[in-house]
Amino acid sequence: QVQLAESGGGLVQAGGSMRLSCAAAGDADCLSTMAWYRQAPGKERALVAAIHSGGSTYYTHSVTGRFTISRDNAKSTVYLQMNSLNPEDTAVYYCHAEACAGWGKGTLVTVSS
Repeated sequence: QVQLAESGGGLVQAGGSMRLSCAAAGDADCLSTMAWYRQAPGKERALVAAIHSGGSTYYTHSVTGRFTISRDNAKSTVYLQMNSLNPEDTAVYYCHAEACAGWGKGTLVTVSS
C-alpha cells in the first residue's frame, strides 16, 4: 500500500518552468520505480518519465531534454522539473508507484501561450 500526494501545479506561461513534487508514504517496496504520467483534455493518460530507485531514468520523446525526473529516497519524494513548457504540456500530472499500482490524485499544469 502506498499513498501519493502531488503538488506544484498551476499556471505558467509558455517557455516557463515548473517543478512538481510527489510525496510518498507507505510500503517502501512500492517505491522501487516511480513515474509521472499526464492526461491532457480529451486524451488518455500517458507516461511522461520514470525513475528507478538506482537512479536510471526514462523519458517519453516529447519531453526529452526539457523535463528531468529525480528522487530523494530519504524523503520518499519524487520530482519532475519541467522547463521550456509549451501549451501541449497542459495536463493533469499524476504520480505513480509502479510496483504497487498506486496513483496520486493529480495536479493540474496549465501552460498559456
